[in-house]
Amino acid sequence: MAKLPILLYPSPVIRKKSLLVTSIDGQLQRFIDDMVETMYAAPGMGLAAPQVGALKRVIVLDPSHDPAHARPQVLINPVLVSGEGQVVEEEGCLCIPDLNESVSRFKQVVVKAYDRNEKEVILEGADLLARILQHEIDHLDGVLFIDRLSTAKRLLLKRRLKKAKKD
Repeated sequence: MAKLPILLYPSPVIRKKSLLVTSIDGQLQRFIDDMVETMYAAPGMGLAAPQVGALKRVIVLDPSHDPAHARPQVLINPVLVSGEGQVVEEEGCLCIPDLNESVSRFKQVVVKAYDRNEKEVILEGADLLARILQHEIDHLDGVLFIDRLSTAKRLLLKRRLKKAKKD
């Protein structure tokens, strides 16, 4: 396994829509292992393929946030089937280090995907798991959590991020 470099905002790759995975082969399995290692090393609770430069619809996640008791989940071609309720909580992203903002998300979600063994899975998540699923699926569509903020807040943050990059 190898730790992959995480792309940082404003990399254009993290703004592109990912392509469906059509084959789960040995190369993809190695890539998934590398994603899991990268997620734990970051450290993060989720990672989407575009964050490491691959425009594939693959996410890995582990809400436990504990590599010692690792239980990573792998979702290939995940689709948000439904969402209920709303909750506003602080969120951050490995692509935008040291920035956390309050974001509104569904409280509960249902996601359909395939696991790394090509088995279809239906994953129901609430609270933190629901937030991670929505955040990572957004990445597959080129959407960042800052895009879910108010226009005024987003513009302020983008200016601040540009200034920080120059410094």
